[in-house]
Amino acid sequence: MNRIFGIIVLIGVPLTVIGSFLHWPSVAMFIICSISVVALSSFMGRATESLAIVSGPRIGGLLNATFGNAVELIISIFALKAGLIGVVLASLTGSVLGNLLLVGGLSFFLGGIKFKRQKFSIHDASHNSGLLIFAVVVAFVIPEIFSATMNETETIQLSVGISIIMILLYLAGLFFKLVTHRGVYAHADPEMGSEHEEPEWTKRKAIIVLFAATLIVAYVSENLVHTFEEVGQQFGWSELFIGVIIVAIVGNAAEHASALIMAMKNKMDVAVEIAIGSTLQIAMFVAPVLVLISLFMPTQMPLVFTISELVAMITAVFLAINVMNDGESNWFEGLTLLAAYLIMGIGFYLL
Repeated sequence: MNRIFGIIVLIGVPLTVIGSFLHWPSVAMFIICSISVVALSSFMGRATESLAIVSGPRIGGLLNATFGNAVELIISIFALKAGLIGVVLASLTGSVLGNLLLVGGLSFFLGGIKFKRQKFSIHDASHNSGLLIFAVVVAFVIPEIFSATMNETETIQLSVGISIIMILLYLAGLFFKLVTHRGVYAHADPEMGSEHEEPEWTKRKAIIVLFAATLIVAYVSENLVHTFEEVGQQFGWSELFIGVIIVAIVGNAAEHASALIMAMKNKMDVAVEIAIGSTLQIAMFVAPVLVLISLFMPTQMPLVFTISELVAMITAVFLAINVMNDGESNWFEGLTLLAAYLIMGIGFYLL
């Protein structure tokens, strides 16, 4: 499979360059760019897996979420530049749903088929539950309610204020987990895949691959964004569907792949850290950063989602918390999360 992804990158990236110069049809460019991003993401996933083995589950999960979300951030910045505010907000919604329901669900399902019961840190699960409720239920619902009686300028001011608070809290949370309370809640479980494992790549090579892949993804993503409008018209896809499903899946392919690999190896601490950590990073860092970046764009982006987006995210958060709070998972819980994702996907397609 790795060889196939390597071939796709070697063919897809040059085709993207040629296609952008020769102005190939949008549908062809959309397919080429999407497949290339997914293939590049596989290299990012392998690199972060190597770093996770060296650095441990928490830092490994954080690195994976960060570089996986770098793709999402890059695509969103180009979409902001193109004035596609609806696509950006929808892609943020899709990332939350995708990480909690699709990635979490597939990890639990595939891992649960191989291992009947899989365990992960209960403390991390409960700690992340509180942050999830804050990030999605508090920080996303407040702008929706308060902005109803505000003008456009006041809504942007509210969004900026909330964004700054969320970024500061996210950074404080990292400081809590990685510095002041690092190792305080550590536990050892022989069933959790703690055997010694050699990384595929050295630390140096993994970091070089990560940065190189991220730079190439930035170029491919710019070309991908330019195809959204025409592709949406040809296939009858709304901005909401393109953002929630298409952009979210393509943009988060790196951590999708890594979480599944970790779950199949019974490393559920890392798999859950990727799914939850990536969601928190999207909600508490990527979304607020995009709000601040939009201040320098022709069109500013308020942190105001549609009712359907908010309801879907809140439902996903409480379902994920319910499933994960016992520190154990199985294939049926994974199937439940996947079923919820499919139901929401059908809803967004028909909107």
